[in-house]
Amino acid sequence: MRSSSSAVPFDPPRPSRARGSFDSLMEAAGDVVFRVASSGEIRQASRRAQRLIGASFPLEGRLLTSIASEFDQAALRTAFVDVQAAAEPVLVRTRLRCSHNGGERETWFELRIAACGDEDDSDDAFLVVGRDMSTQYATEERLRHMATHDALTELPNRLLLADRIRMVVANARRSGQGFAVAIVGLDGFRKVNDGLGHPIGDAVLRQAGIRLRKTLRDSDTLARVGGDEFVAVLPGTASAAQIKLVTGRLLATLQSPFEVDGHTIYLGASVGVAVYPQHAEDDNSLLALADAALSRAKESGKGRAIVWSARDQGPPQHDISLEAAMFNAVREGEFLLYYQPIVDARTRCIEGFETLMRWNHPTLGMVPPARFIPIAETNGLITLLGAWALKAACAQIRHFEEAAGRDLYISVNISPRQFRNDKFLDVLDEALAFSGTPGDKLVLEITEGTLMVDPLHAETILTRMAERRARIAIDDFGTGYSSLAYLKRFPISVLKVDRAFVKDLPGAQKEAAICSAVLDMARHLDLSVVAEGVETEEQLAWLESRDCRYIQGYLTGKPMPAHVALAALKDNPTAPAPSAPRGGRR
Repeated sequence: MRSSSSAVPFDPPRPSRARGSFDSLMEAAGDVVFRVASSGEIRQASRRAQRLIGASFPLEGRLLTSIASEFDQAALRTAFVDVQAAAEPVLVRTRLRCSHNGGERETWFELRIAACGDEDDSDDAFLVVGRDMSTQYATEERLRHMATHDALTELPNRLLLADRIRMVVANARRSGQGFAVAIVGLDGFRKVNDGLGHPIGDAVLRQAGIRLRKTLRDSDTLARVGGDEFVAVLPGTASAAQIKLVTGRLLATLQSPFEVDGHTIYLGASVGVAVYPQHAEDDNSLLALADAALSRAKESGKGRAIVWSARDQGPPQHDISLEAAMFNAVREGEFLLYYQPIVDARTRCIEGFETLMRWNHPTLGMVPPARFIPIAETNGLITLLGAWALKAACAQIRHFEEAAGRDLYISVNISPRQFRNDKFLDVLDEALAFSGTPGDKLVLEITEGTLMVDPLHAETILTRMAERRARIAIDDFGTGYSSLAYLKRFPISVLKVDRAFVKDLPGAQKEAAICSAVLDMARHLDLSVVAEGVETEEQLAWLESRDCRYIQGYLTGKPMPAHVALAALKDNPTAPAPSAPRGGRR
């Protein structure tokens, strides 16, 4: 607070005993407490208030609004009016001018203003009790900063970036002026982490962020979205010439070597650009297209900037959009299970079902598994989807058996990433326990390639799966690269002959020879065989003549929703409990 050089330090008078009791209550009530007259003058201030405000003269007789920030004085006066009108306490947040390190600082307080009586014949009209909010506000501000900024570089993170892009989009719609989003990826950054360690890599990223920020205007936004990628939002930059100028500067600033702890590191960068509104009109799409352009820049030699175009990019852009939609699909419950019958080749009686995952997108319709399964395998979403499918399938088999009035089994595909997950056996146990399904009603389909990545690990996991009485099927048998010796070593029960060997039967001699060899080998190893992709009566007749007991394909049933499968079971003739693929070794 302002003070005169001739001011005498304030020494408050000693209160009477009754007044002292009230003073004690004032000290305990809050960080600052005032008794205020109807005119707004302070009649009494707590000693803590006097210390916090830091005045060398008494606060009594001054207007309370005079020690508030000029920006909050109107709100404070309104609060007093509201208390008088409603006769109820009012909360108002305001900044009070407080002493700080010999100077003055505005500190946030939450003031509770209440009407008070006329005790002691005073004209006190209000009791104001304040709580210092500075620590809470500082904590909230720190948490907001942590939530919206990258911890390593202090640049905005993806959350704040999306908000900034939406703001620029709104401004661009009003002004009719386009803008660009550029993603900058360091070239060869992995060699820094691998060769020199992550602390050196982190220092390089911090330096890169500083360089890029200096290259841009104050009106531009620079964010770090993870790894070695930075995103620049460039309002007003939309023409080819403008983009070339800016991206040239971005590339140039990263070509200079980085000096870190005695190491001289040369990297360089690539840039991908998307432009509003030519390419997209929302933050997610702009980022996806810029990322696709960045991938194109790296694939075509690095050290260059590429602006996205539908002609050059093609399918990768669609895959990126599809990946973004997949996470939303999980939240919205767009994934579902279909069931394809596995039947006895002689009786055409349904023996079991293979569980197949489907994605019913609200605008694309049914997305083929060949499009979304590889993406889910890459981004790790397949682990979550696989666990859900396993649990749902184990629960569904109980309903199928009730409808059929006989024993059946359910077959579930296990992805490579799911199989290698440390928690896979826990997921399996949870699915069996949740559904109450015995393990021998479950067949787990695993591809040859999955088993061959780490045979020792595979043998351990397969053995533990077999201990739970679950049977193991080798899916797409013959298309991988496994050694036949592993058929003896692993606890395999079923071989599934891939449709590639079935589709040209019975006319194709090579395919016929391969199928005959697989069937003969399986017979000698006591393994069951399921032929996939059977679509014609001729294929079925040929397989049955070679003692292939089980088939699966469009001829005997397409993949179908659970309610259609239940209806098919009710129409299917009753048959004795299947002997296979329950047969075979464990």
